[in-house]
Amino acid sequence: MLKLLLFLILFVLCWPLALLALVLWPIVWLISIPFRLLGIVTEGVFGLLRAIVMLPARILEGGRRP
Repeated sequence: MLKLLLFLILFVLCWPLALLALVLWPIVWLISIPFRLLGIVTEGVFGLLRAIVMLPARILEGGRRP
């Protein structure tokens, strides 16, 4: 009987949170899109800078890559 009572209390308390998460998740996803794009752009810029800095070493290496 105690388990049933605890289950009912949990059900009453948690279903509003589940519905709230279901409604707010698309909004949070839309807000996070600019930050994802900023991360992709930053990663690309750092990759380009790394390639520019490492270019002399790759040229002097003379193509001895396996």
